[in-house]
Amino acid sequence: MYAWRSMLLRLFGAKMGPGCHFYPGGKVWAPWNLSCEDCCTLADGAEIYNPSPMYLESHCILSQQAYLCGATHDYNHPDFPMISYSMRLGAYSWICARASVAPGVYVGEGAVLGLGSVANSDLEPWTLYSGVPAVRVKARERSAALGAQQNPGPAEQG
Repeated sequence: MYAWRSMLLRLFGAKMGPGCHFYPGGKVWAPWNLSCEDCCTLADGAEIYNPSPMYLESHCILSQQAYLCGATHDYNHPDFPMISYSMRLGAYSWICARASVAPGVYVGEGAVLGLGSVANSDLEPWTLYSGVPAVRVKARERSAALGAQQNPGPAEQG
């Protein structure tokens, strides 16, 4: 039913690339502000709060109960007006289960935000982050995400 859900999101203005897997328990607050490249995944319980445009590049994953928060409020103003941010998740990035990304944070290509972590600042490409607030743990190998198409096996190496 992934294609059906992608079609429904498109009917409400989302731009959905081929092969996206949006599970039935995932939530998208404003489909008209969502642009997904190919093979993006939104798991059950994951939520995209996107009052401004949100871009998910190729093969990015939001695991169970992950939360992308695209807005906050101006706590210094007496009316607490909303401040929304356009956000981007890089190709092959992964927001693990119950992890949260704060408004305006850029998630670099191949970055991983570990289980239950909170990203309050930008995540560098091909780096693993963990904790509250999230801190850099170690580098991630590109081959872990790109697979055989970028790293030929012994038979293909000649």
